[in-house]
Amino acid sequence: MGIINTVLRLVTWWNDQTIGTQLFTWRKGVKVGEDTQGNVFYETRDGKRRWVIYDGEVEASRIDPDWHGWLHFTFKEAPTDAPLVHKTWEKPHQENLTGTAMAYAPAGSLRQAAPADRRDYEAWQPE
Repeated sequence: MGIINTVLRLVTWWNDQTIGTQLFTWRKGVKVGEDTQGNVFYETRDGKRRWVIYDGEVEASRIDPDWHGWLHFTFKEAPTDAPLVHKTWEKPHQENLTGTAMAYAPAGSLRQAAPADRRDYEAWQPE
């Protein structure tokens, strides 16, 4: 690890876990499990604090709903111990794609490859 990466870890959280988080995890953390995206979940030995170390981009929408509920104390037991029962119609979790090429673009959007022809709309023109 280069000196630049070490300095970045001291002052930023969006690239990876900070050194402070890594030390806290090493001293007080108990690994509880991992989700489908490789994020690792921890809690303190007394169970009062829970946190996640992201595998890659630090983006909250990358956490599966089951683990999100556990992180926020909605569920007492982790999904590894008590998996949630899912309905047949439920789709697999997908992170927020806003700002990416995969983001939703409705039919009239300029982001569509071929935007819909809008004959029902007349753009305002200043006089």
